[in-house]
Amino acid sequence: MRKFLVVLDDSRECLNAMRFAAMRAAKTEGGVLILSIIPPDEFQHWIGVGNIMREEARERIHAHYEVFAKWMRDRQGIDPELVIREGDAVPEILAVIKEDPDVGVLVLGASTEKGGPGPLVSQLSKNAGTLPIPITIVPGDMSKERLEAVT
Repeated sequence: MRKFLVVLDDSRECLNAMRFAAMRAAKTEGGVLILSIIPPDEFQHWIGVGNIMREEARERIHAHYEVFAKWMRDRQGIDPELVIREGDAVPEILAVIKEDPDVGVLVLGASTEKGGPGPLVSQLSKNAGTLPIPITIVPGDMSKERLEAVT
């Protein structure tokens, strides 16, 4: 089964990337793999404090994931997988793509802010020609109706 890999973060554009991935997966009998990455600099404290912060970050990720997973199950009939990694975003995304041969498309949301499409879109699009899978970039301000029409 082909999986759509989508990155879960706190960005506004993440919502449209999630919607797109779930809608495409539902229409193509695929799956959704949700990846959340905890940056390494979040835990540069004493060991005990770092461990508590790491656990709190994982709890936040699970709570955030459950919101999207419930919508995917209820509305799209998709039961997504969650993968949590620690490290720098781009290397972790590439590692997941390499480790899971079922991942067939990377779905990213593009920011509508003046600063550009966002760091992941900027970094990964520079290397798009060497990636083993295609990238789908979903505009952050695309309406639900338009997303439904294009999926």
